[in-house]
Amino acid sequence: MKRLWSNRDQRPLQSSLTLDFLLFICILFFLVIVYYLFINLDVTHMFEKNKIADPDLKVEASAYRDNLEHGIETKRLLRSGGWIEILGQDKKVIDVVGEKKDDVTQYTDNQLLNNLENGEDQAYFYSLTTRNNENESEWLLLKIPREVIDISINSDPLVEYFNHSLSYYVFLGVGMVLLLIIVYSYWVARRIRKPLRIITLGLKQMIEGNYDTRISLYAEKEFSQIGETFNYMADVIEKTTKEKRQAEESKKRMMVDLSHDLKTPITSIQGFAQALVEGRGEDEERQKRYLTYIYNKSSQVTKLIQNMVELLKIDSPDFLLRMERHELGEFIREIVADSYGEIEQKNFILQLNVPEQEVFASFDAELLSSVVHNLISNALTYNPPGTHLRVEVIPSESEVAIEIADTGVGIPEELWSTLFDPFVRGDKARSTTGGTGLGLSIAMKNTEKMGGTLHLSREKKEPTVFTIRIPK
Repeated sequence: MKRLWSNRDQRPLQSSLTLDFLLFICILFFLVIVYYLFINLDVTHMFEKNKIADPDLKVEASAYRDNLEHGIETKRLLRSGGWIEILGQDKKVIDVVGEKKDDVTQYTDNQLLNNLENGEDQAYFYSLTTRNNENESEWLLLKIPREVIDISINSDPLVEYFNHSLSYYVFLGVGMVLLLIIVYSYWVARRIRKPLRIITLGLKQMIEGNYDTRISLYAEKEFSQIGETFNYMADVIEKTTKEKRQAEESKKRMMVDLSHDLKTPITSIQGFAQALVEGRGEDEERQKRYLTYIYNKSSQVTKLIQNMVELLKIDSPDFLLRMERHELGEFIREIVADSYGEIEQKNFILQLNVPEQEVFASFDAELLSSVVHNLISNALTYNPPGTHLRVEVIPSESEVAIEIADTGVGIPEELWSTLFDPFVRGDKARSTTGGTGLGLSIAMKNTEKMGGTLHLSREKKEPTVFTIRIPK
């Protein structure tokens, strides 16, 4: 029973209220029984106090003649305090049915006649009859206490008792029932109001912007489900709000970084263009050098803008992802072949490890090609000639890993935590040489779009190891 009422969070509200109502009915029924026993005890005490006789008590001795010792009439007589004496022909008491309360053992004819007059001053009420017992006749003398017979003498207290107590017991009973109903109603209302108040307070906290609010409900199944739904909703809102805030901060930081990265080459372009306009490039060689510088800086600006457009396109909700199942080994070989000329030009030592058996995986070919090209390009850009470059495909049961590692200078550890943020380069200073600082950020977003991960680690012989993991 204790466990039945304790597992509230596993019980539907309807079942809980039904059990509460059954408990209320049981308590009410128990109190009604106790109340009835109390009234019955009080009435019995009043009956005994005023000596109320059994209304079916027979006062004629002849009524007891046929079944003297075991008859119903005899039992009523004995309960009322009376008894029957059996007299012989000599009027001597030879036997008694019941408890004899006087000392008379023999009667004379005059005594019997006087007793049968039943005067008001007599202690007992008398009745006499004869009974044939085998060959001789016997007398049955009935004796009943006078106070039992004279009901009318003590009737006034009883009438007063019933007139006074009836209304008292009725009002008391109705009052107890109403009190129980009020207590039960308060209990049920409190059971429902408490979880609702917790939910309301939680919603107010959410409205005020406290998205870390969580609620804990020990209540019926429906309320527990509402609490779980509320906490899930709060988790989603908090996560979404945090991501939105981070995105806004990232966009602000990106705009600042973009303006910084655009300002330097544009200023240089303006400076050299102004020199050409003012005729400071006297000889053809200087003019060519100025124009080459302008071309390189404009190319850098163009690349930066293209990367920015690509980054914004990935974040756009309208971005279309083309996930298809491809054979990954040949796909990686083609990407490495595209970069092989630059690898040779940089005097890098290439190690390509692709399984002989076919390896299939689901990915967007354009996005994955961009990621792998970017990682190879970074290795070629930031490492000296003679660096070993390893590209390896490692299949497993549920995913495929693509490792792009090099034995070059490595990436400073202080940059690892922000390496995939926009405008972060592998060198400490934001120099004007190298990439735009958006490549790894784009690579990370492209990998995540395909449901994969991009991770940086290091090994003893290879200080830089990028691992792309995509599901099969």
